[in-house]
Amino acid sequence: MPVDASDRLIAAARRRHEQTLARARTALRQFETTGEPVTYAKVAAAAKVSRAWLYSQPDVRAAVERLRDINNRSTGVAVPANAPAKPA
Repeated sequence: MPVDASDRLIAAARRRHEQTLARARTALRQFETTGEPVTYAKVAAAAKVSRAWLYSQPDVRAAVERLRDINNRSTGVAVPANAPAKPA
C-alpha cells in the first residue's frame, strides 16, 4: 500500500514559503536601513525571488510600495518654475 506523503509535502511547502518571506523581509529591512531607492527588481534580486512572486504577496507588495514612497523621494534641488526649458 502506498504511503501518503501529502502532510510532509504540505509542511515542506510551508517551510519554503516562510523562508522565502524571511528573505524578502530581510531585503526590505536592508533597503529601509540604507535609504537606497527601491524597485521590485532590486528587492527580487536581493531576496533571490522573482518579481512575480513579490507582486503576488500582498504584505510584501505593500512594504515595497511604502519603501518606494519613502526612499525614492528626490533629495535634489527643485527647479524654479521660471527656469528656461532645455533646447530640443
